Amino acid sequence: MVFLRLGLTSFGGPVAHLGYFREEFVNRRRWLDEARYADLVALCQFLPGPASSQVGIAIGLLRGGYRGSLAAWAGFTLPSAIALTLFALGIASWGEAFPSGLLHGLKIVAVAVVAQAVWGMARSLCTDGTRTTIALLAACAVLILPNAWAQLGVIALAGVVGRVLFRPAPKGAPGHCHGRGRRSTAGMCLVLFFALLTVLPALNAASTSPWLALLDTFYRAGALVFGGGHVVLPLLQAEVVPNGWVSNDTFLAGYGAAQAVPGPLFTFSAFLGGSMNSGSVSLISAGVCLTAVFLPSFLLVFGVMPFWDRLRTNSHVQAALAGVNAAVVGLLLAALYDPVWTSAIFGPGDFALALIALVALMVWKLPPWLVVLAGGFAGWALSVLL
Repeated sequence: MVFLRLGLTSFGGPVAHLGYFREEFVNRRRWLDEARYADLVALCQFLPGPASSQVGIAIGLLRGGYRGSLAAWAGFTLPSAIALTLFALGIASWGEAFPSGLLHGLKIVAVAVVAQAVWGMARSLCTDGTRTTIALLAACAVLILPNAWAQLGVIALAGVVGRVLFRPAPKGAPGHCHGRGRRSTAGMCLVLFFALLTVLPALNAASTSPWLALLDTFYRAGALVFGGGHVVLPLLQAEVVPNGWVSNDTFLAGYGAAQAVPGPLFTFSAFLGGSMNSGSVSLISAGVCLTAVFLPSFLLVFGVMPFWDRLRTNSHVQAALAGVNAAVVGLLLAALYDPVWTSAIFGPGDFALALIALVALMVWKLPPWLVVLAGGFAGWALSVLL
């Protein structure tokens, strides 16, 4: 029940979620000490995927085994997934009833949200000229080659470059992150993770099944996104919009709405799934997309936790990760321009609203859900007045 309460009340993004977890599980309930919690956070920042959700999965695994991890994920994730699925169904069924300015306001707020994410990640991940150069080259590359495979290639190349250029000092502190699972089970999870990453694209290429296409697309997104939930934006946009599964306007409106609900941003996948079909089929597609995007997180957490103590002290792994982290800043910077900016900013009024929303988030420190609601209303007001 504690994860369900957090799933209903945890606004503010992954950094805020980690703060909520620390307060609840370290300070209040004392399920973990500070050192063990810090190791869990370090592990989940090292892995691709949504860090806050993975920390929740890891805490559930430590407390209640595999069933505990599933319960922790469900409690933290399903409230926002259900809310976004209902929003998708509302747009599909009563889209004409929604004022166009309201949806446009949500897209404008998405500009501010992504800009804030780019700035914050750049400050922490691009700390010197080399990292900044990697980020800029990555942004240019994905703008010139706007497809998902190019983005994945940029991430892989950045890892190789980081391995060559960076020499971070190994962390020699003793680890505390011992999972309840056996190493044999962990090995099977890692094999399954890479097997699905390899086999699903091949099966999708040989098949015409739309369900297999959804599994492949959203599994790859969950498996290859470094840097947090915002970075899933360019990968998913490059897949679902060109294929005609979701219009770009609906995509950005849903992304804006995802800022107004608690819980992990990866539940945006449920909105996309719910927008692709109608009736009961939309509920199935929402469930498929949600499951596929989070499945890599389960496999990675189950697979890596028993081996984390060795990985965390490996300087080669840390160097490659430094290059990858710089590249994902570039991917998000490219997404800030296309599709976020190009689809939302059409005039001075739009730019002014985006600027106010950015100041509200970064300077006034207003909660994102409040900025989203105000942005939607302001977008409607601009459509009426102008």
